[in-house]
Amino acid sequence: MAEPTVIALLGAESTGKTTLAAALAQRLADETGLRCTWVSEWLRLWCDREGRTPRADEQAAIAREQHARIAEALAGHELVICDTTALATAVYSRLLFGDTSLDEMAAALHRAQVSLTLLTALDLPWVADGLQRDGPQVREPVDAALRAMLQAQRLPWVLVSGSGEARLEAAVNAVAPLLRRRALPRDGLFTRLAKRNAEAPAWNWVCEKCDVPECEHAQLRRLS
Repeated sequence: MAEPTVIALLGAESTGKTTLAAALAQRLADETGLRCTWVSEWLRLWCDREGRTPRADEQAAIAREQHARIAEALAGHELVICDTTALATAVYSRLLFGDTSLDEMAAALHRAQVSLTLLTALDLPWVADGLQRDGPQVREPVDAALRAMLQAQRLPWVLVSGSGEARLEAAVNAVAPLLRRRALPRDGLFTRLAKRNAEAPAWNWVCEKCDVPECEHAQLRRLS
């Protein structure tokens, strides 16, 4: 039996990760026939439970718990979408506490479970939601730090942008090549792959700064 596939969603706050994770899991279940689920962000649940944001010394446990929940989901599913990973915890530890001690642990946890990371672009308006959100001023530093972490650790990632259905379609397009050999022969995914490969431009480089998903096409072809 093939190993389960894990797709991680990372991004600055208020970039639609939770909404996208739920929608992507449902769409991929429908189009592939695979047993698919999504794992919510443990930090959000932790803040709701405790009524506060975590201290620096509580960050490591939050990171490990996120991946324990991913592992639990993997036990009963072929495809898991996760709303954030330990990499996000490490980035926030850097920015909020000046603490880089979680970097290697977070990268190891992420690498061990995640097949592909979708980075959500900063093209959605910031919306207040819960204790863990600091404000729109932190989005660019967090986005830059996540990109730097993914690149430094040589982890495969794709930028996803657009609003509403367009954002979901961009995410499905990014994930589809990974599922070519896993999906059941349904029209949705395979039609999408054929159309996408025919229409995508032959990029010879990967743009690391803009929010245009097509700029990641060369990277996707390497992954697939």
